[in-house]
Amino acid sequence: MRDKIVAGNWKMNNDLAQTEDLLSNIKKSYKKDQDVRVIVAPSFTNLHHAFESLRDSSIDVAAQNMNENSDGAYTGEVSASMLTSIGVKTVILGHSERRAIFKETDALLAKKVDTALENDMEVIFCCGEELNERKAEKHFDVVKSQLEKGIFHVSEGQWNKIVIAYEPVWAIGTGETASPEQAQEMHAFIRKTIAEKFGSELANNVAILYGGSVKPGNAQEIFAKEDVDGGLIGGASLKAEDFLAIVEAF
Repeated sequence: MRDKIVAGNWKMNNDLAQTEDLLSNIKKSYKKDQDVRVIVAPSFTNLHHAFESLRDSSIDVAAQNMNENSDGAYTGEVSASMLTSIGVKTVILGHSERRAIFKETDALLAKKVDTALENDMEVIFCCGEELNERKAEKHFDVVKSQLEKGIFHVSEGQWNKIVIAYEPVWAIGTGETASPEQAQEMHAFIRKTIAEKFGSELANNVAILYGGSVKPGNAQEIFAKEDVDGGLIGGASLKAEDFLAIVEAF
């Protein structure tokens, strides 16, 4: 049975005091549900604090990014071993903002995936199309290419460390949301594409999350779709009440 996952990507938000407050509110109101895995991804500066704060809970902590190199003269970067040394075993890679703003390529992301897996980290691998690509009906081609170039080089045995997150880029932070039917269509396509490469058994065990303006008001309808296994939540994850309402939407 596939994992059900709700992951909160805090992006570049929350200083230490705000992080403490948000974590406290989440812990206070969170009712542990064995069927839903909950993950939060604070900024680098607050990862260790988040891990220590959540150590006695079932909530996991993820990093929003990491460097593809093990160490060296890469000023300002953070390595996989630095993350694992503070207890962080999950990393988000390929987020649309990393691709668009920081010009991360599929080739670079493939290296990051390798580095994460070599360090026994779990990868939440993001893929998704821009608005112009969807309008041109190239969205399936774009997502397939991102998967093939960024993650399809890994071995079958490594897929137990991989979660896919589909982000229609045009629905991130815009208030727009892909319809539940659009989300299901792409999630089913992703699963079919994985199956064509690695077999249906493996594909049916991969969790595929939807990331694109998920809110308490639309989460239940989106999560009800057969191939949607949860969400990678942006803005709504910054409010404990909204984030936990999304968790409860399952």
